[in-house]
Amino acid sequence: MSPRKKVIRKVLNPPIIKGFKPYGLESGKQNLDPVNLLYEEYEALRLSDYNILNHHQASVMMGVSRPTYTRIYASALQKIAKAFVEGRQISIEGGKVYFDSNWYHCKKCSCYFNNPEKEKTVENCPLCGSQQVKEYDYDNSYENVADKRCEDICACPNCGFEQLHKIGVPCQHEVCPQCNIALRRKGSTNFNNLKKR
Repeated sequence: MSPRKKVIRKVLNPPIIKGFKPYGLESGKQNLDPVNLLYEEYEALRLSDYNILNHHQASVMMGVSRPTYTRIYASALQKIAKAFVEGRQISIEGGKVYFDSNWYHCKKCSCYFNNPEKEKTVENCPLCGSQQVKEYDYDNSYENVADKRCEDICACPNCGFEQLHKIGVPCQHEVCPQCNIALRRKGSTNFNNLKKR
């Protein structure tokens, strides 16, 4: 049986350093091979421990499943622990990754697109041609870590009450404070059919 095909992991930017070297009295005396931290392991540490994202959010950013992300993150922690305990050097290189270019958002058609040619300035949306384009801000897309919400709207099909959709909570589990009926995802077929009645 052949092994599963490994999905290429997305890394936002390459690390600014190549690795770390230990220092101290015993650091130069041992002839140990360096611990190799892969780019995807570096990215997992950056997303979870530097950007404070949970495993689900970080897995979406890297384009892998949550269990795969958890394995990558656990491997990174294990390698760093080994380097610290054994006084080994850490080198950051390798892995099956691709580096993401800057992403942009069009306010007119709401599409997201990237710019592989970083030296060229993005002026128009490639889909609709609009000039209402701005660079997508990853940092502010997860602004409030304690209360993550997505851009979707839960709405009441009866009175039109709206609230931001809470990640992990189905809309139908939310109740309209005015009508006391279950909310629906705004714009969904189910919502539009109920609204017509």
